[in-house]
Amino acid sequence: MQASFVSERNLDALLDPAGAAWRNVPRTELGLTGTPLGLQPTAAIKASWADKKIGAIDRVDVAALNDGQRLLFRLEWRDPTESRKITDNNVFVDGAAILFPTVPDAPLVLMGAKGAPVNVWYWRADEDAGNHIVAEGFGTTRIVDRDRVRTRAAWNDGRWQVVIARDLRVDSPEPVANVQPGAPAQFSIAVWDGANSERAGIKAFSPVWTDLTIEPAQR
Repeated sequence: MQASFVSERNLDALLDPAGAAWRNVPRTELGLTGTPLGLQPTAAIKASWADKKIGAIDRVDVAALNDGQRLLFRLEWRDPTESRKITDNNVFVDGAAILFPTVPDAPLVLMGAKGAPVNVWYWRADEDAGNHIVAEGFGTTRIVDRDRVRTRAAWNDGRWQVVIARDLRVDSPEPVANVQPGAPAQFSIAVWDGANSERAGIKAFSPVWTDLTIEPAQR
């Protein structure tokens, strides 16, 4: 898959899921699967999900752009229920994320490992700001910052359209992913369906790293 170069530099325009910048960008459909029940961290979670399907969303359309400074993903998937607000302890919101390995062969299913972190750009339907996250295995997720990942989302006619963006390279003491045009990169997608009580490690995800080429600026 390619993150095509776009000359548009206005971030507000690029974040618009219905914006002109995205109209002719090729989309790739990725299949999603639920996280394995056996990897859930507690016996209580395993028992409560023993008879329920993890991963209600089974596919997502993905497009990607870069403007030479930022990398942007546009995700679209069918979800008949818009879950934007937490109104009780048993109510959960929709969400989506882009995951990157920060070292070759970082284990995707396990959300990384000690010394092999994954970097997560995370959108939640009830938050305006995106979350920039690092994980080194199940249960180790930590927020790096809340101002580098930019997101915007719209739900119309039973479909979510979400744009998630970050600078190609950032300075951080944390093990975050830095990518550059022309160099190989990989990513995965995760989606949480709040109506299916999905949160934390209960989610759907693309189970293998997808190769990504970031198109250099056209001269």
